[in-house]
Amino acid sequence: MSKVLIVAEHLNGELNAATAKCVTAAQALAPAAIDIVVLAADPTDVAAQAAQLAGVNSVLSVANAANAQAIAQVLAPQIAHLATGYTHVFGPSTTFGKDLMPCVAALLGVNQISDLMAVDGSHSFKRPIYAGNAIISVQAPPDQTVVATVRTASWAEAAQGGTASVTAVNVDASLPSHTRFIGLAAGASDRPDLQSAKRVVSGGRGVGSEENFKIIYQLADKLGAGVGASRAAVDAGYVPSDLQVGQTGKIIAPELYVAVGISGAIQHLTGIKDAGTIVAINKDGDAPIFEIADLGLVGDLFQILPELEAALG
Repeated sequence: MSKVLIVAEHLNGELNAATAKCVTAAQALAPAAIDIVVLAADPTDVAAQAAQLAGVNSVLSVANAANAQAIAQVLAPQIAHLATGYTHVFGPSTTFGKDLMPCVAALLGVNQISDLMAVDGSHSFKRPIYAGNAIISVQAPPDQTVVATVRTASWAEAAQGGTASVTAVNVDASLPSHTRFIGLAAGASDRPDLQSAKRVVSGGRGVGSEENFKIIYQLADKLGAGVGASRAAVDAGYVPSDLQVGQTGKIIAPELYVAVGISGAIQHLTGIKDAGTIVAINKDGDAPIFEIADLGLVGDLFQILPELEAALG
């Protein structure tokens, strides 16, 4: 029987919703047990949140000052040490997971399966390729531990109401001295995290400039939404790269996605194809974005957005 270890993603004492989606993916294996490992300087609060996820058997709480920052080279040896006895080790296909899980796979001497979107069997999975235009089946060796990142856009969050036990664990793993935390440069924002937001407003090249992008922020604030951008907007310097949505950015699946001034290049559509409702605003009625949009508004975004904001009060 399968036994799954999930690596929890968290920040500032809050469990990321991507972890709950990993639990849902793990449940598709019908495993004997699903455990979550929380690595932090003080994992108490996050471990308690993880224990409330339905379907989780136990939470392993690893307290270590070295875990204060999510550095892949520091976390990976501890996870590899804990992986003994588990048939599967899952992490989210977020920036955190894409950085960490290859290191875990390397330490375990196995190939990683990326962007797991469906489970066909204990060692058989489906994942997207060619910007999501094709889906392939992947067969992992049955005698090896499966290390995989879970495509969070393909899975719903596990329900709350769990009562998993929390166990403090000491991990005797050699941690690297050549990799250490120096500092963090990140933009501060009170808006929802892009990869877990239920609503997202994104701007593209059609917004025109960094100054004009404030109209995107204003609509996002009205909707209580996260803010994203197309690669063209990022390359033009309108917004920082951490807002990029698409194949080379972040893959998201919000309930509502509003694309403003985005033509709909294939690499961008890859990042939003699992969104619930897609609303497109573009002056070009033939833009590819309208082919996948549920609602489309053709016109000048600088006229349409103020009207929408006024309607929202």
